[in-house]
Amino acid sequence: MMESPVLDASPETFPDRSSLPTAAWVGTALTSATFAACGGGSTSGAAVTPGPSVSTSASDEEAARFLLQAQFSASDADMASVRTLGYAVWLERQLALPLGQTGWDWLDSRGYGDVLSRSNYYDSTYQADYMMWNQLITASDAVRKRLALALSEYFVVSLSGLSFTWRAHAGAQYWDTLVAHAAGNFRNLLEAVTLHPAMGYYLSTKGNKKEDASGRQPDENYAREVMQLFTIGLVQLNADGTPKLDAAGNKQDTYGASDVSNLARVFTGYDFDQSQNVNTVIPQTGGGSRTVSSAAFARLPMALTASNHSTLAVTFLGTTIAANATAAAALKTALDTLFNHPNTGPFFCRQMIQRLTTSNPTPAYVARVAAVFGNNGAGVRGDLSSVFKAILLDEEARSSAGLTQLEYGKLREPMLRLVQWARSFGVTSISGDWKIGDLSNAATQLGQSPLRSPSVFNFFRPGYVPPATALSAGAVAPEFQGVSESSVGGYLNYMMTLVSSGLNSGDINAAYTAELALVSDAVALVRRLNLLLCAGQLSSVNQTLIVNALNATALTSASTVAAQRNRVYAAVLLVMASADYLVQK
Repeated sequence: MMESPVLDASPETFPDRSSLPTAAWVGTALTSATFAACGGGSTSGAAVTPGPSVSTSASDEEAARFLLQAQFSASDADMASVRTLGYAVWLERQLALPLGQTGWDWLDSRGYGDVLSRSNYYDSTYQADYMMWNQLITASDAVRKRLALALSEYFVVSLSGLSFTWRAHAGAQYWDTLVAHAAGNFRNLLEAVTLHPAMGYYLSTKGNKKEDASGRQPDENYAREVMQLFTIGLVQLNADGTPKLDAAGNKQDTYGASDVSNLARVFTGYDFDQSQNVNTVIPQTGGGSRTVSSAAFARLPMALTASNHSTLAVTFLGTTIAANATAAAALKTALDTLFNHPNTGPFFCRQMIQRLTTSNPTPAYVARVAAVFGNNGAGVRGDLSSVFKAILLDEEARSSAGLTQLEYGKLREPMLRLVQWARSFGVTSISGDWKIGDLSNAATQLGQSPLRSPSVFNFFRPGYVPPATALSAGAVAPEFQGVSESSVGGYLNYMMTLVSSGLNSGDINAAYTAELALVSDAVALVRRLNLLLCAGQLSSVNQTLIVNALNATALTSASTVAAQRNRVYAAVLLVMASADYLVQK
């Protein structure tokens, strides 16, 4: 059992502590989520039996469940719209919405593109954190942003791994690239990612040079990761995402060292495109000056220096690119080969299912979605709009069968919890600055922050299995790779402060308008939070526990506004600490 986290809130945050359960209760709730999502003591591993395919929701709870998979939150208006239009039509309309303000333009609108600012924005990334939280919390095209966030955990570039001039702008442009391609084609996205300056720096394509007489060989970093992580994976797969086995029952590798070293030649000769840069000479404190280029290169695909590109023949995955082929032709052949590989569809689709609906999709679910990746019904391969629709509309995602299966669903990622809170309760930034920074510290914050993965392998591995758990054979729980005693306490303590006090001395705060209207009725208040946050999945036992905890401090017509708000704060925190919230099904 985990040690109970310390809930360190000042008396001003919750003046009457009797309205809250003990720290041990909250800690147990989060620990229970870990237990339940890892099998809950069951070793049966019973597979989810999908119900009939459904096109419309029969209740607000079903609509909310769909919305919390497809975007970040479930508002009253969105639930009504889903129930009126049906899942497919609603999703189609959301994907057709205009993109809205880009992350790049938001940075410039806040002055972060000013090369003469004394803050030296060109040497920092923190402003990209503000940009990301602003995009996730305020953008009107929430579905597209949710899909882009899922893609950011597959095609990983981390702000923490960028160290060059205008790195925040490069990170913003990378995010904008994912957003722009989220409903486009996988092949186009793969090329955009490959040539992006942020990816070029992050995985060493930038400045990668051909072999020479001294023994220098092309850097193999991107060649390895574009196969291992971005397209085909390590082992050969069946169409349903299960490993292909040889006659002896062993898994089979998809590629070897020779494939990597050959493919690396394709990714030589590329570097930042400096053709549109304008330099500025900036006086330095203490004397001297520094020449800083404009940010133009950070939004341009990398440019080729032909003399640095390898012209040797390339043979990988059964494909040969002839010697002296142009760099453009070599890149096209290489990316086409990866795109058309039979592994790419099931490898990619299974991970997108994991990000949006469940950590343990059945092979049949993976196969159905991968088939759409292969052909969207109009002969097009890699149509991401159709792929994401297939994931979210599949009978395994929409059926209620998964609600009673312990290994169905997934742990909500901490950054998604924060965005859901913000969107659900009318959070605004009075200044418009949205100064929510890097929240990666697990001991004091969320332990996760968008575009802040600790490595190219994302915040967690898709095949992660928590140690000493009762998961059935082959089952995984990826998000639990980030769960520890520190992260449990850090999340609870951070959310306690956030829920009640907001951030930046009240600049960023929640309105709780609808919740305050129900504050005198603890049952009604918890019922609403159950719908908005849990899609109606908060157990009756936990609802009763929370209601009783709230009612331990009575409210009357004479109660102060502060007392009313404290009841709302307590209710929100307790729901967001419960096992039924933390495990999304």
